[in-house]
Amino acid sequence: MNDENAKTSELISRLPYKYRASKLAMYIKENYTRLEGKNVSIAGRAVAVRKSGKLIFVDVLDSSGKIQAYFDYSVLGEKVFESVKTLNSGDIIGAIGTVFKTKPGEISVKVEKYKMLAKAVRVLPDKWKGIQDVELRYRKRYLDLIVNPQVRNIFIGRSRISSLIRKFLDRKGFIEFETPVIQPLYGGADAEPFKVFVNTLNEEDYLRISNELYLKRLIIGGFDKVYEIYKAFRNEDIDSTHSPEFTMIEWYQAYADYKDMMRMNEQLLEYIAKNLHNSYTIEYQGQKISIKAPFKRIRFIESINEKVGVNILSLGDEKLFELAEKHGIRFDKGKRTRSHAYAKLLEVLVQPDLIQPTFVIDFPRETSPLTRPKRGNHKLTERFELYICGIEISNAYSELQNPFIQRENFEEESKKSAQGDREAEPFDNDFIEAMEYGMPPTGGLGMGIDRVVMIFTNSRSIKETILFPMEKRGS
Repeated sequence: MNDENAKTSELISRLPYKYRASKLAMYIKENYTRLEGKNVSIAGRAVAVRKSGKLIFVDVLDSSGKIQAYFDYSVLGEKVFESVKTLNSGDIIGAIGTVFKTKPGEISVKVEKYKMLAKAVRVLPDKWKGIQDVELRYRKRYLDLIVNPQVRNIFIGRSRISSLIRKFLDRKGFIEFETPVIQPLYGGADAEPFKVFVNTLNEEDYLRISNELYLKRLIIGGFDKVYEIYKAFRNEDIDSTHSPEFTMIEWYQAYADYKDMMRMNEQLLEYIAKNLHNSYTIEYQGQKISIKAPFKRIRFIESINEKVGVNILSLGDEKLFELAEKHGIRFDKGKRTRSHAYAKLLEVLVQPDLIQPTFVIDFPRETSPLTRPKRGNHKLTERFELYICGIEISNAYSELQNPFIQRENFEEESKKSAQGDREAEPFDNDFIEAMEYGMPPTGGLGMGIDRVVMIFTNSRSIKETILFPMEKRGS
């Protein structure tokens, strides 16, 4: 350690252990009339320091926003004022003073006493240029939060959205539970899992891709309304709407079906829009979006048939695959199946046009191994997905409650797995046994929290809504 670093280290070692700030910046600004002339204490990071003769102006950033600290030589005296001159952008200070407005009309705190609370050894990024490298912003999110106020607002919005979801469900009588993150069998979605090794059990397990089968066990166990906001892990691509680690909300309600889930989905998003923006109309990437029920409903098969001019349900396997390939769809190993062909045709031909909130309903049976058949047409299932701005937001079912059909569906999934489909559902005999004790008719829904935050905070990428998104490591 050189002499300069030793000196700075000694300074940091002598800094206070705690400091009491009586007011946040935004509170002072919003209550100026009542606080004018009164003493307050503030604490935060100096994000800008401007010196003008015997005055020094410091923008102090706390968790609510910025306020100006006004240092006047005539108030502080020479010794203290000289110490203020050593302040750098990035230092964290505490200050006590009176609330007033400067001549230009800026609400400020005229400082009478101040303390250094933390010394920034590194220089903050330029306040005008910010951090230009997007990957650097994600890797060093702490700097992104300091220099980009709009980023702070996204994560404040995210916190509020999670809180609103819980409030909405709690008021409807749902109970929040916690289910295992490490599972002996993954299930509840078509996704490739992450593997983990549990030393004490000497066995290979999986990070959950969904909590569906555990929450359904709670329904079987006698809880009528259950939910969980949780982290899911899927070994998939990283792009603008996908992340290997992401956040979901799933809820299940006994004695309900997918139509009930649609109504709840509409009500929840209306509730978020009204409480977050005080409006049912929001803007996403230049588009005006109406979050007002009822949302549009279109049928899965018919929406694709309109694009291709043929009834895809009537096509044999090879004809269906040829049609998919004609539209630029390529099948990975093990995925040359009807379920993947259907899903990709929807993704390529229909999904991009679904700008206003739209439910795509009644999926082909092959795509939905955990879903009840459609009443009146057992080639389809009672399932929907909600899309907004071409982004899948929710997925919901009338949940399959027949253990014999569930066994058959798991056997079909096992065949896919044997053919090389790494996203096929594994055979979960314990879940079938639970169903054999009797599962009430149930509606269930899963919704991507990160994607909901994207829509409500006008964020272009899912990475903008995850504090520390997964990134390729630098060399």
